Amino acid sequence: MSYVFNPAPVAAIPVVGSESLFPVHRIYCVGRNYAEHAKEMGFSGREAPFFFMKPADAVLVVNDGATGEMPYPTLTKDLHHEIELVVALGKGGRNIKAEDAASHIFGYAVGLDMTRRDLQAEAKKQGRPWDIAKSFDLSAPITAIVPAARAGDINNAAIWLDVNGARRQSSEVTKLIWNIAETIEALSQAWELQAGDLIFSGTPEGVAAVSRGDVLEGGVAGLPPLRVKLV
Repeated sequence: MSYVFNPAPVAAIPVVGSESLFPVHRIYCVGRNYAEHAKEMGFSGREAPFFFMKPADAVLVVNDGATGEMPYPTLTKDLHHEIELVVALGKGGRNIKAEDAASHIFGYAVGLDMTRRDLQAEAKKQGRPWDIAKSFDLSAPITAIVPAARAGDINNAAIWLDVNGARRQSSEVTKLIWNIAETIEALSQAWELQAGDLIFSGTPEGVAAVSRGDVLEGGVAGLPPLRVKLV
């Protein structure tokens, strides 16, 4: 079979301890999934989980020990950082039960859900979709994926982000409103999940604006840190 033009290369992420790459199918993101972050965004309580998506080629892969360079995006004057634990699925399915979710997980990574906050605020005000705020080019910097068996006690891990060496975000994965297993259960009721799907599980409080030249360094205990410079 031929194509009318050459298809784009598959978005893929390195795997720690392997020469194989993890091909990205879809990127799902969970909104307002830490209580304190929900409060700083003007919400409270355990609302039903909700999701948005980024294109697979939004990933900006940053190898361990390297500093990735992310271009400051167009159309915004209020770019925000959101550090997140990323779940990489190795097996898909529909209506996955929370108690079975772990068997679908291939591994974990550290990611940033970069957000054009001013565009998001305007979209909310007008009742429009958030895509322009969340789904822009290279809006999902990410580390290599650590296989689940090597990731340690991820459900109790600390999560943090520094900007230019100053701590901005600090929490624990235990503070997720909807934990990883519950999130997979909810997602699989709405979509048929596939091997290669990434789930950005939510960000803790402390999100704020960043500027060109800023260096963002964050991590989740047990995983390689993520370091990105805005250019």
